[in-house]
Amino acid sequence: MLSCKQWLLKGADRVLPQLRKVPFVVQRLTLQQTLNRCLAEPLRDGGFELLRGRWLCLRIPDLGLQWFLTLDRNGLRIAERAEAQVTISGNWREFLLLASRQEDPDTLFFRRRLVIEGDTELGLGLKNLIDSLDPEVLPAWLWRHLERAGKGLAMG
Repeated sequence: MLSCKQWLLKGADRVLPQLRKVPFVVQRLTLQQTLNRCLAEPLRDGGFELLRGRWLCLRIPDLGLQWFLTLDRNGLRIAERAEAQVTISGNWREFLLLASRQEDPDTLFFRRRLVIEGDTELGLGLKNLIDSLDPEVLPAWLWRHLERAGKGLAMG
């Protein structure tokens, strides 16, 4: 019999790939607004300047999703296609572990569970930026859910 955590993870493995069917314009608007709102403080403090005029491709192969991110005068911008200087790819579970701080970024990259390709200096800068972000910049409810889901995944 499956535990509640295993049941939820199996459900997520079935449901999350359906996100690729969401029209890109909806993905872009949702992600762009959420990122700019949740990361307003580090954006205001210049934390994302390393992306100004450069593109990051964020690829999640097990979900069939990828987004291109840059920084412009309005904040983080997401595009469906761009010439990326760096690509960070990994499965959704690895990104959840990273976002919830249940796994050290260096460990995820060293074990090749997350992969950086392209401009390694930019990639390392982004890895360090991710690692330096304080979870308190996120809304409390979002951090609680991320942390709970990450702990469940790490234990499961």
